[in-house]
Amino acid sequence: MLNTSVTIEKNKLIASKKQLLWIAMISISMFFAGLLSALIIERKDINTWQGFVLPDYFLFSTIIICLSSLLLFFYKKKLKENKSVFGIFFSVLILGFAFTYYQVQGWEILLESGIKFLGPSWNKAGGYLYVLTLMHLLHLFGGLIALIVSNVKIKRNLYNSSNYLGLQLTSTYWHFLTFLWIVLFIFLKTSIVV
Repeated sequence: MLNTSVTIEKNKLIASKKQLLWIAMISISMFFAGLLSALIIERKDINTWQGFVLPDYFLFSTIIICLSSLLLFFYKKKLKENKSVFGIFFSVLILGFAFTYYQVQGWEILLESGIKFLGPSWNKAGGYLYVLTLMHLLHLFGGLIALIVSNVKIKRNLYNSSNYLGLQLTSTYWHFLTFLWIVLFIFLKTSIVV
């Protein structure tokens, strides 16, 4: 009887952690939906909208985050085979840092092109790009922290085929960030470009 009540409590805890993650992801989605709605409205004012070519670094970062997300589809199979998933999660972490690097490179090209976020020569389209990409990057840092924690716990052998909630939560959040970035990239590519 005691074992059953412990299992029920453990399942409730797991379910509550998953629900909290989904609530957070829905809240983040609503935040970005508001920003994208503002972008759509502002885009219609052709007198003040100055489009520009999106640097290729943003395409490179899109490919990288998609690859990282694809890698995460393989970890459950490895866990069931009692194999280490460190290589997968470490690769995703490295790709997450590469995504960040390419985002910053894209910003640098925009700044060198005179597309500013602030100041007398600011560009409204550029402003939206900076805000959207920076906000995504801030949320991505949370994913990078989760990946670092997951990698440390994997190295300490704290996960196995019956105990991997942290990996599930990290993977779900990372897939969410990937999907969110694809949506943002499509909006940026179709709204910002001249």
